[in-house]
Amino acid sequence: MRWMGVGARRRQVAGALGASALILAVLALRGEASWAALLAGLAAVAAAWAWPGRTAAPSSGEAPRPALGSLLPSAAVFPDPVILVDPRLVVVEANAIARSVLPALKERQPLAFAMRSPEVLDAIPAVISTGEPARVEVAGRTGNEPTWEVRIRRLAARSEAGLGQPAAALFFRDLSDQRRLETMRVDFIANVSHELRTPLASLSGFIDTLKGPARDDAQARERFLDIMQAQAQRMTRLIDDLLQLSRVELKEHVPPSTPVDLGATVAHMVEIMAPLARERGVGLALEVPQEPVRILGDRDELLRLVENLVENAIKYGGSGKSVEIAVRRQGPGGTQGERVELSVRDHGPGIPPEHLPRLTERFYRVDVAESRIQGGTGLGLAIVKHIVGRHRGRLAIESEPGQGATFRALFPAAP
Repeated sequence: MRWMGVGARRRQVAGALGASALILAVLALRGEASWAALLAGLAAVAAAWAWPGRTAAPSSGEAPRPALGSLLPSAAVFPDPVILVDPRLVVVEANAIARSVLPALKERQPLAFAMRSPEVLDAIPAVISTGEPARVEVAGRTGNEPTWEVRIRRLAARSEAGLGQPAAALFFRDLSDQRRLETMRVDFIANVSHELRTPLASLSGFIDTLKGPARDDAQARERFLDIMQAQAQRMTRLIDDLLQLSRVELKEHVPPSTPVDLGATVAHMVEIMAPLARERGVGLALEVPQEPVRILGDRDELLRLVENLVENAIKYGGSGKSVEIAVRRQGPGGTQGERVELSVRDHGPGIPPEHLPRLTERFYRVDVAESRIQGGTGLGLAIVKHIVGRHRGRLAIESEPGQGATFRALFPAAP
């Protein structure tokens, strides 16, 4: 009779936990609770453990403990690391990804053996005692280590959970990409502010001079107006590049679907750039096939890509030298099919190898002073990278000091 009473009570507990799991699962599907899916899984585990049909506890007196791996269809339902600990902070269970992130993590051993974070270890007892959830951010000790958000939830009060039974759950979420993006955004805003502030300050200073000491100085007025015009043009270029970069990033997830003759597009832009090349004393050598070379693309974006690459080669390639632009077909390579390569080569001073990995970063310049003298905004190669990415292509940069530089954009050929 006593056994039947315990069974009934356990059925009631299991039913309540099962209902909770169902509600949390619905909330997760509706997107109303970011942690609902994980909590639903844990509630389902607890419901299965509480159901009276399970095997009786071992006669050795050891408290029964649920196992995530045995009660869930697969531990893969938890996309992030999950760890269950008992009131002594001994690990009861952990999913596979948690064990891969913390290699020293072992069941029936203290969590402190695998995780050296005092903030997390101190927060767990408080959560078990009060029932109030906690959130702790654990930053990596080096730039290569991830930053984790650890959310701690109580599963049972200290008085209700025996040794070896889960009292708290730790949910981990990798914040490394988010923190990296935040850092990039802060740097981007700082760079934009700096790039705009410099010409604005120059304009403001010259305006004050023209309204004051140089009011009646015609020669100074002409000289200052030329400088002011150059600074205004610099700001215009910067704003245009920022808008172009934003537009490309906004559409980068949607690949173009219109066939474009890349050879004709390149030839058109090279013709437009010819006057600048003659002014700088640079010769342009163009090589394109006679027949159309089609890729799926956005013609305006491809024109901007060619413009940026050719303009950079003209400005930094050195006076009296040549810039070689070529469009070539490449045969099938593995499973990639036929490819089309656009290459732009200059014969300038080249780029030191330590700068190559960062050339496509926003506002990154090998020589800041030279870039500003040439009227660069520091965004040209960032735009090139995103345009190539939207066209599902690949950008490669090859250079050696004193040997010039070659920029190659490789695109899938249109079917």
